[in-house]
Amino acid sequence: MIAVVTGATRGIGEAIANQLIQAGHYVIGTATSASGAEAIGERLGAKGEGAVLDVGDRDSLDAFLDHLKTSDEPPLVLVNNAGFNQDNLSLRMKPEEWSHVIHGNLSGPFYLIQGLLRGMVKARFGRVVNLSSVVARMGNAGQANYAAAKGGMEALTRSLAIELAARNITVNAVAPGFIETDMTRALSEAQRAAMLVRIPANRLGSVEDVAALVGFLCSEHSGFITGETIQVNGGMYLS
Repeated sequence: MIAVVTGATRGIGEAIANQLIQAGHYVIGTATSASGAEAIGERLGAKGEGAVLDVGDRDSLDAFLDHLKTSDEPPLVLVNNAGFNQDNLSLRMKPEEWSHVIHGNLSGPFYLIQGLLRGMVKARFGRVVNLSSVVARMGNAGQANYAAAKGGMEALTRSLAIELAARNITVNAVAPGFIETDMTRALSEAQRAAMLVRIPANRLGSVEDVAALVGFLCSEHSGFITGETIQVNGGMYLS
């Protein structure tokens, strides 16, 4: 079964791609650049391939969907992991900072889901997992655009789940908290300590913590779970 994982260059996306390969999927991992896509292809080898996709660019989305149509087998698993932020206080946020983040983190993933749904409906099977963030529920100063986009993604997840449940297509969201990535590893000891004091588990999450949950939600064993947003944050925020 073919699975698409957006933003699979490194971090959580890379871990999810590896998890799905272990589960027997052929993985198409995306990157925003040709060099990134080539690196993904080299890493996945015969078990997958890399492809160029900028989820914030409609032309790029259309080109990617056209590329997928050249295959005899449509993807039945989609993990919307790619995303980005442009932080600024609301008083100073520029219109393009708002629209760019909303489009790339909400509109783009919707268009990608929409583009793959026909194949899932025909197969009467599909798994969609959207990567949200803990800030969608708790908020965060300087991230009104990002929090709004991720909150919208969670609402989109619930609505799509209701529309598609009868067709054996599940749609869920996973909301990571503070995860050990290249970005968090670059923080100072004081910054890391300030983060850890907010987490009852007393550690940052690993990319494998997130990938294991995504892998389960993409499996046949999760068929009666849909419309949910599952927090992966070590108890930092409970809902």
